[in-house]
Amino acid sequence: MMTIKKNVIKAMLMGILSIIAFTACFDDNKGTFVNGTEMDSDQLPLTAQMFINETFPKAPITSVEFEDGKYEVRLKDYTEIEFYMDGDWSTVDCGLHAVPEHIIPIDITNNVKEQFPEAEITKIDKELYGYEVELSNDLYLKCDHQGMIFEMES
Repeated sequence: MMTIKKNVIKAMLMGILSIIAFTACFDDNKGTFVNGTEMDSDQLPLTAQMFINETFPKAPITSVEFEDGKYEVRLKDYTEIEFYMDGDWSTVDCGLHAVPEHIIPIDITNNVKEQFPEAEITKIDKELYGYEVELSNDLYLKCDHQGMIFEMES
């Protein structure tokens, strides 16, 4: 009889401790786990915050995650931006919209306008060799640091 009572008390204590641990890890303001990969936008490096505010002033941040050593930010207009640890952008994907021209190296902008006047750059990735861009006509271009296109895929 005493053993059953002890087991019931242990089970109840374990249940109560589990509930306490769960609620302690949950942030009601964000609806996410504090110890998870999601975070508040003010936890982004200052450089990243400034980039978003200056480049996408009308598109509020909907989520921020830290994954694989990069910050992944999603905006209300469905733009997705990845930032390195220092806050410098590594990828800007505007989906069906054009990437803001002022962040694209001018030589890439000029070459794309010259060779594909009907297309817009909708995604840009910084790579070791230069940049990879995706166009609105579903072409993928690889460009060197001088903006010269050296590979095309569709």
